[in-house]
Amino acid sequence: MFQSAFHSGSPINRLASGLRWLPAALFIVAVPVFLVTGSITWAFNNIGLYESGFEKYRISWVSGITPGGLRQVAVDIRAYFNSGDEPLRVQARVFGAERELFSEKEVIHMADVKRLLWWVYGAFAVSAACLAGVAAAGFARRRREYLPTLARRTLWGGGLTAGLLLAFGLLATVGFDTLFLLFHRISFANDFWKLDPRTDYLVLLFPQGFWFDATIWFALRALAGGVILAAAGGGYLAWRRWQGAAKAKGRG
Repeated sequence: MFQSAFHSGSPINRLASGLRWLPAALFIVAVPVFLVTGSITWAFNNIGLYESGFEKYRISWVSGITPGGLRQVAVDIRAYFNSGDEPLRVQARVFGAERELFSEKEVIHMADVKRLLWWVYGAFAVSAACLAGVAAAGFARRRREYLPTLARRTLWGGGLTAGLLLAFGLLATVGFDTLFLLFHRISFANDFWKLDPRTDYLVLLFPQGFWFDATIWFALRALAGGVILAAAGGGYLAWRRWQGAAKAKGRG
């Protein structure tokens, strides 16, 4: 009875045959998710990126906080993002006077940003596990015969990443203000992100130009990862074809 259930014409077998595309689809989609979320994670935790933005936009002069003080603010924000501590509390010396830097409205918004960032962390971990799991399962079933399949999936995943990021980069270049506004309206269920650049330090420290630069920063790194993966997969497949043609020619 159990053998008949797995007969080639059984519903179970037909279902299994119909889902053969699933590992390939999961792997290919996981590649851009992994590269994009990994690059965003890197950006949010890169103190050097914060400091380059502070220097470029003369934030020390605008905010009244010394470069060393700004670095400490960045370190405190990063620590907050990566901890379970609430609420955000950042002390800074502004024009020589020690004060609490962020208002209640800004603190609430940062809690929203933190929740969103943790979703990014989660997507990064899930995509990494998906890539590793699909590859490990493939090697377990087919060993070295799985390499061409893995190369094709890597080629497609890297190509998908590059295509998506090139399209995104074009949109960001010609209409970043619109994308930035749309992102906030979609991502946040409240209006606490609507801050005043005259009084709110989140906007003083991180002007829109900073976010444009940071977006390009992470997009270029994710794009580079996609190009490298596509080149590696395509290069391996080309080498296999060349090797096969050379062997066929030798036998002839």
